[in-house]
Amino acid sequence: MVRSWKDRTFDTIILIPLLLVGLAALFPILYVVSVSLTPYEEVIKHGYMIIPRSITLEAYKTLLKESMLHRAFLNTIFISVVGTAVNLILTTLLAYPLSRKNVPGRSIILLGIIFTMVFNGGIIPTYLVVKSLGLLNSLWAMIIPNAIWTFNVLIMKSFFESLPEELFESARIDGAKEWRVLLQIVVPLSLPSMMTVGLFYLVGHWNEIFQAIMYVTKKNLQPLQVIVREMLLSSQNVSSQSEVTIPTVSLQMAVVMTASLPIIAIYPFIQKYFTKGMLLGSIKG
Repeated sequence: MVRSWKDRTFDTIILIPLLLVGLAALFPILYVVSVSLTPYEEVIKHGYMIIPRSITLEAYKTLLKESMLHRAFLNTIFISVVGTAVNLILTTLLAYPLSRKNVPGRSIILLGIIFTMVFNGGIIPTYLVVKSLGLLNSLWAMIIPNAIWTFNVLIMKSFFESLPEELFESARIDGAKEWRVLLQIVVPLSLPSMMTVGLFYLVGHWNEIFQAIMYVTKKNLQPLQVIVREMLLSSQNVSSQSEVTIPTVSLQMAVVMTASLPIIAIYPFIQKYFTKGMLLGSIKG
C-alpha cells in the first residue's frame, strides 16, 4: 500500500516531538553515566562532557569496597522480592471479591477502602502501631505497613471486572469453587494487570527510604536508599580514602547509577505487560 504525502507529513510531524521528548528523557541518564565514568584528569582539563574522551571505573571500584553497600543491596532485594510477593497476594485476595457484584457488603467495604485514600491515621499513630507489633528494627517494618496500596487494589479490581462473566459461570457449572476459579482462570488471564501492579510495588520497595528512617536504626538492616543517601552526604570522605583521586561528583553519580541500574535493567523485560496492563485496567472504573 502506497502512503500519501499527507500521511508521511503527519508521521513526520508526530515523530519529531516524540524524538525530542525521548532525548530529553534520555539526557539525564547519559549525563549521570558520563560523569560517573569521567576520570579526574579529564575533569581538570575539559570538565564534564556528555561523551568523555576517556573513561575510568575507579568510582565504581571505590563503591564496591564499601561493605555497608553490599549489605544494603541484600536488604533491599529481600524487601523488594518478598514485599512485592506479599503485596500481590494480598491485593489479589482483596480485589477479586470486590470485583464480584454478588458479595455481601461489597459497597461498604469498597467505600472504606477508598476512604483511606483521603484520610489516614498519621505518622505518630502508625509508628505506635508498628512499635506495638514488634516490627521496629526489622525488615518487615518496611513490608507489613504498606502491604496493600489502595490505588493498586482499584486497578486490579477494574481488570477483574473486565473479564467475561461467562468464564466464571462456565467454571462454576463444571463444579469449580471460587479458589479454583481464582487460581486457574483469573490469575492466568490477569498477568498483564498483575505485572503492572507488581512493577508499582517493586519500584516502591526499591526506593523505600521514609519507613526505613522511621522504623530502623540498626545499620545492618537499612536498605539501599538510606545507605545511598549517607554516601552522597559523605562522598567527599569516601573519595579522599581512595588510592586514586576521584571527583566527588563522579562518585555521587556512580552511587546514583548503582542504585538505579537494577530497576532500569528489569523494566525492558516487563514493559509489554506494563503497557497492556495499564490499558486493560482502565476499561472499567
